[in-house]
Amino acid sequence: MIKSFLILIIFPIFLFSSQQIILVIADDFNTTHATLELHEDNRTIFSTSVNIGKNGLAWGLGEISLTQKKGEPLKYEGDNRAPAGIFKLSNIFGYANESNFKMPYLHTSQTLICVDDSNSPFYNQIITQNGDEKSFEYMKRKDKQYELGIVVMHNKNAIKRRGSCIFLHVQREENAPTAGCTSMKLSDIQRVVNWIDKDKNPILIQIPKSSAHEVAKLYPSLKNSL
Repeated sequence: MIKSFLILIIFPIFLFSSQQIILVIADDFNTTHATLELHEDNRTIFSTSVNIGKNGLAWGLGEISLTQKKGEPLKYEGDNRAPAGIFKLSNIFGYANESNFKMPYLHTSQTLICVDDSNSPFYNQIITQNGDEKSFEYMKRKDKQYELGIVVMHNKNAIKRRGSCIFLHVQREENAPTAGCTSMKLSDIQRVVNWIDKDKNPILIQIPKSSAHEVAKLYPSLKNSL
């Protein structure tokens, strides 16, 4: 009984402690594009279009479990779907050596990788390459996609095959879908990274429109956007 009471108290504290929300809404689970909005202090301060997975969205592993309706997909490694759900954000990363962002910053050197091998003890982690990794992606690419980005805390417990290395990052080209991340123009990601502040508990809410009513109950300040 005490445990249940504590959960009832802690749950709304977490829900409403976020002062900054990145809201991404897609028409459905199969579309490759969505709308992104930045919300703070009950205001929408920015809006733009973004690209999501080649195969759309699938339910990921985040901070709060939203209702998965019959027939809706779950996120798995290699499915080319971006995770749907509510997620914390951990780091900004980029090619520049230094930054003055209000979030922890990760300089993406030539040896920095993100491990996508489900059998690795470093699955879904960004580490310095040591030569033993069987499957990974370089965090400093030959293109500009990771010039600037944000780490999304999807599958933070590294459950096998449930998806890894999820970021907000620079788009490959206009309207180009991703392998599972959320991408946008460089100028837009610059706007986002200069806005998010670790002291304001920024989160990503990424959902299909069918989940808008449920999210509006959890976050009433978003009701005009949902």
